[in-house]
Amino acid sequence: MPTPLPNADSPKSNASPCRSSAGLESDQRATFPIDRWSVSGAALIATAMATILYFMGRQVWCDCGNPTPWSWEVNSSHNSQHFIDPYTFTHVLHGVVFFAILWLFRSASIPWFGRAIPLLPAQRLLIALLIEAAWEILENTPLVIDRYRAATISLDYYGDSIANSLADLASCLIGYLIASRLRWQSSLVLFVVTEVVLMATIRDSLILNVIMLVFPNEAILRWQAA
Repeated sequence: MPTPLPNADSPKSNASPCRSSAGLESDQRATFPIDRWSVSGAALIATAMATILYFMGRQVWCDCGNPTPWSWEVNSSHNSQHFIDPYTFTHVLHGVVFFAILWLFRSASIPWFGRAIPLLPAQRLLIALLIEAAWEILENTPLVIDRYRAATISLDYYGDSIANSLADLASCLIGYLIASRLRWQSSLVLFVVTEVVLMATIRDSLILNVIMLVFPNEAILRWQAA
């Protein structure tokens, strides 16, 4: 008995590859942490951070007055005073790390006036930016500035300019968004490669920065100063 041809009106058992691909792309867009609320929240966080830093007495820009947006001299008074410097890349890695940590809480919810609000991608992004902004404020307190000068090679460090702190916050955002589009293996490669390049070029990195700030090591300090 011949097999009847499928009727055009009959339901299809399997979706076409094109539709499957489109569905996957739609799912990816649905988890992308940028929407109008996250944009507004990010702007509010940046404004609040800059305002707090201003009232803490932080200067807006480098004392030199040079409008150049970057400075690659690590051991100089220009470091952390312009928009971009070698440590900008460590703040990109902040975003990568924050994404990885907050991803573990993707199924969590926040209690809010008796309701449980799911921790959506956009909300996790804002939490990452809040953490970064809080660190920028803490980093510019006398306690941390003195710690950097006493325990690391940053002898000329007197805190960040407001412009540099805003750029660091933006760098964290960029790192977070990059990690949100990569597989974890690719994010790990990005982290390792960035760390290695920084160690090879400026003898410092995110990991070394944390070690020297929390558990100063004389051998590392001598290597960095060589």
